[in-house]
Amino acid sequence: MQQFSLSFPSNRLNYFFITWLFIPVSILVLGCSDTQETADESYNVLFIIADDLTYNALSCYGNTVCHTPNIDRIANRGMRFTRAYCQATYCGPSRASFLSGYYPHATGVFGYTSPRPAIGDRSTWPQHFKNNGYFTSRVSKVFHMGVPGGIEEGSDGADDTLSWTERYNSPGPEWKAPGDGETLEGNPDGTKPVVGGNTFVVVEADGGDLVHSDGRTAAKAVELIKAHKDEPFWMGVGFVRPHVPFVAPASYFPPFKPYEKMILPEKIPGDWDDIPTPGINYKTSENMQMDLRKQKKAMGGYYAAVSYMDAQVGKVLDALEEAGLQEKTIIVFTSDHGYHLGEHDFWAKVSLLDESSGVPLIISVPGKTPGVCHSLVELLDLYPTISSLCGLDIPQNIQGKNIAALLDNPSQEVREAAFSVAPMRNGFLWRDQRYAFIQYGEQAENGVELYDTENDPHQYTNLALQPGFEAMVTAYKEKIQTKLKSVRNNDL
Repeated sequence: MQQFSLSFPSNRLNYFFITWLFIPVSILVLGCSDTQETADESYNVLFIIADDLTYNALSCYGNTVCHTPNIDRIANRGMRFTRAYCQATYCGPSRASFLSGYYPHATGVFGYTSPRPAIGDRSTWPQHFKNNGYFTSRVSKVFHMGVPGGIEEGSDGADDTLSWTERYNSPGPEWKAPGDGETLEGNPDGTKPVVGGNTFVVVEADGGDLVHSDGRTAAKAVELIKAHKDEPFWMGVGFVRPHVPFVAPASYFPPFKPYEKMILPEKIPGDWDDIPTPGINYKTSENMQMDLRKQKKAMGGYYAAVSYMDAQVGKVLDALEEAGLQEKTIIVFTSDHGYHLGEHDFWAKVSLLDESSGVPLIISVPGKTPGVCHSLVELLDLYPTISSLCGLDIPQNIQGKNIAALLDNPSQEVREAAFSVAPMRNGFLWRDQRYAFIQYGEQAENGVELYDTENDPHQYTNLALQPGFEAMVTAYKEKIQTKLKSVRNNDL
């Protein structure tokens, strides 16, 4: 901005003449202050999403074994949310939800498809920025794509072409990477070779970072930051780790070896006795036939994949700083859902317990004071919140809430509860500050769970089956029915 100064003459007449001229100019400048503020807040957006990442694996969330210094860098500059929840507990419907702005029961996306047929010509989150003059890019998995299959093929998956100015895929060898590999799942005698699919496999791979998908994703993101540093951008950087297979260059494994030193979550005798059948997760230590050695190796392999992903995040952050964009860019870091690492002897996603439905979420906005927020938020809130922070209108009817106020005052509450679903189990979660209520079937015909997370943070005791909680269970069932009706009646 051009700088100028005013000098006031000593002649009294001239002084008042100049003053008379200056007052309207001052009024004009003040009258334009809102416009100027909007222009100043036209930030870039760097959206970084990991795949199948539990907050329990991050050092900024308290993990003392798996160190994630680069994700911690974002947390040190941003607001770290401790009660953020996805809207579906597996990849496809979760991503379709927060990218479209609608709950799964509004779009009908419960699998691995695009929300476009349901939303029609309405704008997705990145498309909304594209329509407002932003360069929008996707690098690797932002909308759903299959892992490992889609990564091996380098295909687009369930992507939405209207969302992007440019898009890029990052193929990698996945479980086929040369190195020391072992199939952990369904391999009790140790004779099964390394296999693909949604299978627990650990591969200590030969070669460096760029052999694999996430290394190539980081390299492309760095290239795009350099190429588009002089224009506003919304960049989605999708890392596929730590999704199975737990594959990473061998150099990331030593901190977690020997695997026997990994400490598994406490195993409670009879833990499953008060859980309805649909509440037993689809992957367990029992049905995967993983003994303690394999369970510990699964944890170590997962942590190595997280460490590798974190290193790639660091390369993107470095490029942003080198381009001089750190103070011009909002950074969002999250995952599509959480992940079990042996809690309740559960593994992977799908469950509606906190380890699976809760997600890491960090929002870093230039000039905002870093902090920690314990208020309830949803991934669905990202679309309206980031739009607001960038001075864009929030599209009508989208179902998330603007939580920007929490970035200035994290003690505020925007939501009474978070709502999530597990379509694979016809399950519904109502999660408020103290209680987690889960029901299976729209009329709870297949069972319910109720946990007092204040006194039972690890959700071991299902209160729904105990005397004295009947009224509470009935009230929560009504809340879910009301929520479903509201979600479905939204004007799509």
